[in-house]
Amino acid sequence: MGRVVLVTGVGRYLGARAAQLLSADPEVDRVIAVDLVPSPFPLGGAEFVRADIRSPVIAKILSRDDIDTVVHMNVLATPTAVGGRAPQKEINVIGTMQLLAACQRAPALRSLVVKSSSTVYGASPKDAALFTEDMAPRRAPRSGYGKDSVEVEGYVRGFARRRPDVAVTTLRFVNFIGPRVRTPFTEYFTLPVVPTVLGFDARLQFVHEDDGLEAVRLASVNDRPGIYNIAGDGVLTLSQATRRAAAVPAPVPSLGAGAVGALLRRARLADFSPEQVRLLTYGRAVDTTRAREQLGFRPVYTTEQAFEAFLAARRPQVAPAHAWAAAMERALVGTITRGRVDVAG
Repeated sequence: MGRVVLVTGVGRYLGARAAQLLSADPEVDRVIAVDLVPSPFPLGGAEFVRADIRSPVIAKILSRDDIDTVVHMNVLATPTAVGGRAPQKEINVIGTMQLLAACQRAPALRSLVVKSSSTVYGASPKDAALFTEDMAPRRAPRSGYGKDSVEVEGYVRGFARRRPDVAVTTLRFVNFIGPRVRTPFTEYFTLPVVPTVLGFDARLQFVHEDDGLEAVRLASVNDRPGIYNIAGDGVLTLSQATRRAAAVPAPVPSLGAGAVGALLRRARLADFSPEQVRLLTYGRAVDTTRAREQLGFRPVYTTEQAFEAFLAARRPQVAPAHAWAAAMERALVGTITRGRVDVAG
């Protein structure tokens, strides 16, 4: 008998694609796709159920449908998707806590897969060249999605201790990129002029959306407990990526990067958060040896190829130059008027 899988977060692209992919897998008999709102994306053979993972309803679904595998995709990278930072944290942290509480009471459960992020490693000038899964950050994230991911992983580890009979898999993804997915980095690289941090050329890693979703599928149909870094091979420097995107770099002193980032967020041109400022300053790269050897993850796209696939689909959709110029002007004027700048967190 095949698996019965519940996938959360199907109201967004990656969650919907995960449900669609799993519904077509011969190892899976049934997929229950859960979110607060109907998915605008195709779900394949998955059955949509309107439910909030923060409510007791989710426990009833787990029990009623004898769910044996839960794939938790409802960890949001950007606050703009839900209307602000407070709702984002509510969904990411409180939502995960409530889901895990429901999972703990689900007798049929045998596998839990959680979408996490390489942001848990932070970004600092003293970082290792490659982070392995066992390394601790030199500077842990203090805000935003990175802090949420750290808290989510803490709750997941607690669940694994309480339910040793469940195979718990945590996937630490680098930034998704590709022809269809939308992320802070896809918004950033569609700007005709991109702010960079003066004097730094960060190393970046990407995972193509198809490769990332294949990692989700592998973890969902094979019981491979543990933490796995998921990334495409190789790295791109920020300067290389900027040239390939045919964008004009606009170097900003590090003390002014936070102010420019805040302005871009307010202007809705890009979600240029303090976390991303640090990443674009110091960079980050992860080692994927464990995912290859234990999970069987073999990315089709390198970091460079994933970025090229994104560019091929998005080049005509860059933000209007006049809008970016107006935003930059407001940022600079505001900074000069206040006589101060905001330091990126």
